[in-house]
Amino acid sequence: MTKIVLVSAVALIDVEGRVLLAQRPEGKSMAGLWEFPGGKVEAGETPEAALIRELHEELGIETWSSCLAPLTFASHAYDSFHLLMPLFACRKWQGVPQSREGQALKWVQARDLASYPMPPADIPLIPILRDWL
Repeated sequence: MTKIVLVSAVALIDVEGRVLLAQRPEGKSMAGLWEFPGGKVEAGETPEAALIRELHEELGIETWSSCLAPLTFASHAYDSFHLLMPLFACRKWQGVPQSREGQALKWVQARDLASYPMPPADIPLIPILRDWL
């Protein structure tokens, strides 16, 4: 039986229409790949609550459920689990995103997202996000 892992991710979009990517740090699986910020949804947590928590922990910013718009999702089979990942769009938050877990951060124009190496589950999200922006 395949384990389902629920991860919530966000496309933070700044006033210039750029999207924030985070680079997975050394020592983590898929280190060096770029991804949308987010993380695992804990037991009893909604995907929105998980994102609010993760954005605070990883980037030091605050946002609210009302600012998280469901955009699309990824469903991807990895070797040892199946990833289900809702992707939200967010244009409103408090604070300036800063790396709190050693990950590199970069604001990227939507048209340039495909030039960044990403985990396999994230790649199909790029054209959807690019067309939406």
